Amino acid sequence: MNDGEGLKLDVLVVAAHPDDAEICVGGALLKLKAAGRRIGIVDLTRGEMGTRGTSADRAREVAAANEMLRLDVRENLDLPDGRVQDTLEARERLAALFRRHAPSVVLAQHHIDHHPDHAAAGRIAREAWYLAGLKKLAEATGGGQARRPTRFYHYMGHVPFDPTFVVDIGSVWAAKRDLVACYESQLRPDGRADDGSHFLYGSDIQQRMETRARFYGERIGVRHGEPLLAIGPLPCFDPLLG
Repeated sequence: MNDGEGLKLDVLVVAAHPDDAEICVGGALLKLKAAGRRIGIVDLTRGEMGTRGTSADRAREVAAANEMLRLDVRENLDLPDGRVQDTLEARERLAALFRRHAPSVVLAQHHIDHHPDHAAAGRIAREAWYLAGLKKLAEATGGGQARRPTRFYHYMGHVPFDPTFVVDIGSVWAAKRDLVACYESQLRPDGRADDGSHFLYGSDIQQRMETRARFYGERIGVRHGEPLLAIGPLPCFDPLLG
């Protein structure tokens, strides 16, 4: 995996925590990589406040997921887990990464979500997307040439939305399950007292992931799908790979 020194990307995913990108758009990332695209993830935190697992566990799991995805770039802003705030500093740091890696497409969490970190990540990403294209700001902050990604889409977290389009991930569904299984500390109970009640909708992440994929896949006539949302209309083209 590239260490993040300015590699031009096709798609960059912004996620509040390690595993968010894999759970929500891991299928799309697997398809993109199979198509020869350059892909990356920016995690805003290291997930250190999670009820399950340790920081060392999360680091090992991220490394395993990186290898399976064959990511070109993975960055981390090291914002505090559980306390992500939409600040000027966070926006400008993310905007600098957008300029450095010049992704054509950014995928980010939706700004309406029950988890405050997810909601803040969506706002930060949307604002950073705009700031990345401001020439004078780029010059003032020394973050590279002003470049705004061509497309910006939200992926689904805890709150459903009516998607603009759905990515058919049927061909990589088994691989996506294996990818998410890299985060084993988040999938297994942490002792007998752990019944998953600290999660919003229970502890079986893989089962909930499949329920969503089957529901949105059915809406486009396939077995498994990942929903994405664009703000405003899109022209007639392949919005993810085109």
